[in-house]
Amino acid sequence: MEHSGEQKIQWAYQYMPVLQAIRRRFEEEKPLSGERIGMALHVEAKTACLVRTLKAGGADVYITGCNPLSTQDDVADALRKGGIACYAKRGCSTEEYYEAIDRVLDAKPTLTIDDGMDLIGRVHTERRDCLSQIIGACEETTTGIHRLRAMEAEGKLEFPVIAVNDTPMKHYFDNVHGTGESALSSIMLTTNCLVAGKHIVVAGYGYCGRGVASKARSLGARVIVTEVDPRRALQAHFDGFDVMKMKDAAKTGDLFITTTGNCSIITKEHFPLIKDGALLANAGHFNNEIDAAWLSANASATEHRDGIDTYVVNGKKLHLLAEGRLVNLATPKGMGHPIEVMDLSFAVQALSVEYAAKHGKELTAGVHDVPAEIDEYIARLKLASVGAGVDELTAEQKEYMSSWNHGT
Repeated sequence: MEHSGEQKIQWAYQYMPVLQAIRRRFEEEKPLSGERIGMALHVEAKTACLVRTLKAGGADVYITGCNPLSTQDDVADALRKGGIACYAKRGCSTEEYYEAIDRVLDAKPTLTIDDGMDLIGRVHTERRDCLSQIIGACEETTTGIHRLRAMEAEGKLEFPVIAVNDTPMKHYFDNVHGTGESALSSIMLTTNCLVAGKHIVVAGYGYCGRGVASKARSLGARVIVTEVDPRRALQAHFDGFDVMKMKDAAKTGDLFITTTGNCSIITKEHFPLIKDGALLANAGHFNNEIDAAWLSANASATEHRDGIDTYVVNGKKLHLLAEGRLVNLATPKGMGHPIEVMDLSFAVQALSVEYAAKHGKELTAGVHDVPAEIDEYIARLKLASVGAGVDELTAEQKEYMSSWNHGT
């Protein structure tokens, strides 16, 4: 019988036509020949398709996880059997997590790909021996970009990083549809609870929060949004959602989903207000949005089952999913973003890595946007794969749009 990890990879690959097209070109042109790529990503089937695409482009690839609970061990094993140096394992300790990152860096990568900036952070602190040969990097997620821009503002970022997260093809599809669908599907599979009719509190109304809120409403939920940015809060209001402070939403919510990328969103201030039986889930990158440490320290009793930790606080049961880590990946049934969405995001990654390999030495240290032509090219590939077409501007229209003097 075929290896289960390999089966998962092949299943995903058939639904990734954009990445397939890029891989075919990479196999012919070998644009990454001679490059060593170090990666810290969620090691699951879609990621494996990206890894194999980069390898087809001529690169040596070294990969580990970016979350202790998101690795699928059978997929990691399939990558190793295919000749990829993969150091990820599910359920690793913090010490093992950083040991695996160090093993990736021991390969002295020339390019890095991050989801959360742990590789880049390690290079700039504990592993400065790797700095000299890195010509460029890519960052996948919002939290990582926040950290990188803080580094850049302090003058501490020492090589160019392509902000894959910030490009429209990532925001519009991965963040909105990917996070929205996968977070809710993972919650439903883990709890077997109904979404329809529940009061769902979505913390944060960035692209991820918008996705979760809109998908939850489509399933019949009554959605409350919390925000710190008045413009986003007003946008949520005009989109038809209730908007209130977390301390007020805490009294109403049946299910809480944090999507902020910040810390201390649901804390000791809110837990006493939350109703018995409420579900708490995080769809942001790190496990610091919900204060699990306070729950553990102050609960009168705890219960544990697959993907759910129950804390009894003031006689009420509060159910924390996936230890407060990424709920769409860290639960036992979490599969991450849908395949077709990751086809787009990993296509952006593959072409951004190619761009960094070609132009990294020309770029200044700091955060750089994905070139618009890469984003547009991927959109056109995807449209072609689904049989959709777009119009082209005529010469008259191009001239009209480039002129200010149109007359009356």
